[in-house]
Amino acid sequence: MRRQFLGEVQHQRFRATYVWLGEDQDGFTAEATATHYDAREQQEHRAPEWRLYYPSNPVTEAMREGDTLFLAMTNDERLYFIVTPKGSTSERQLSWLFDLNAKGRSFVSREVSGDEPEIDFAARFILDEIGIEFEEPDADRLDTIVDRFGMKFPRTAEFSDLARLTLPEVRAEDDPDMALVAWLSHEEALFRRLERRIVASRLDEGFHDGTGVTDVDGFIRFSLSVQNRRKSRMGQSLEHHLEAVFRAHGIAYVRGAVTENNQRPDFLFPSEKVYWAAPNIGYACLTMLAAKSSCKDRWRQVLAEASKIPRKHLVTLEPGISEPQTTQMENSNLQLVVPQSIQETYTENQRAWLWNLGDFIRDVEARACK
Repeated sequence: MRRQFLGEVQHQRFRATYVWLGEDQDGFTAEATATHYDAREQQEHRAPEWRLYYPSNPVTEAMREGDTLFLAMTNDERLYFIVTPKGSTSERQLSWLFDLNAKGRSFVSREVSGDEPEIDFAARFILDEIGIEFEEPDADRLDTIVDRFGMKFPRTAEFSDLARLTLPEVRAEDDPDMALVAWLSHEEALFRRLERRIVASRLDEGFHDGTGVTDVDGFIRFSLSVQNRRKSRMGQSLEHHLEAVFRAHGIAYVRGAVTENNQRPDFLFPSEKVYWAAPNIGYACLTMLAAKSSCKDRWRQVLAEASKIPRKHLVTLEPGISEPQTTQMENSNLQLVVPQSIQETYTENQRAWLWNLGDFIRDVEARACK
């Protein structure tokens, strides 16, 4: 650890971002410092004992014995101090991201070299969770595409349409899993470029009330609106692109149909009319699919949707969900559907059970009403 990034400078103080990533709740962060020092500096007859001192903050107060700590250093020497519960989805995701295979109570370290694989969709998903921004390699071309929107965000459906239109070589008929991830990645890149432009312009204007006093409440409202737009947009984009996949395969479906107790599954196959006319629970022609870009504990909500369909299906973009969570899903008669490229972040045992989008489409086609 000292050799690769902390060094051996006595009382070295780092700028640090502390991150807590729980299992079923949104994470939170705190900005502070961390100091690296030899506690036995004045004891020449004893071997050095290096410590990393951290001040008390909301993250350190939340962590408990047995949690997993990830330390990562950026090129500008900012230290990321990330804590996850043992056995959690966040622990699994970060272990995959940093390519670490710690066993039990142990310490492992690795250097991230300059020839690491290109950051893919799953890696960007995890980096976004811990608040790390990443540069788009084709920023100039992306700026040219979003120029048409000026300084306004278009409707999500319009943005999704544009993402597919500007990737004409991608065909859902050929590979639905690849197409879904490619469209989502491209739309995310377009959105971030437009967002950067709009947010920068608003920050340049400043936040002041009519008397020239700094408008703190206005800044907070603006910041929250940026975060909320990011979260809601991804879920909507996922549904828009899934629709495009189903249309490409000629699959009959309805989006947002009303079922028992006013539940509204994201997708119902083949139609609302067939659902209500179904002669019995478990009617073979019926399928439902929920779509959640990120699961956490919200997957349980799906179990109450479409009572006539005992076996539920849920498509997600979340990488590396923990084995205890996927076991609970399987025991609850819920089939998780994960795009093929993201399945690499799951364990071998999990991948034997997971479906990809192509598997789901073949199953719906095989059970379609004749």
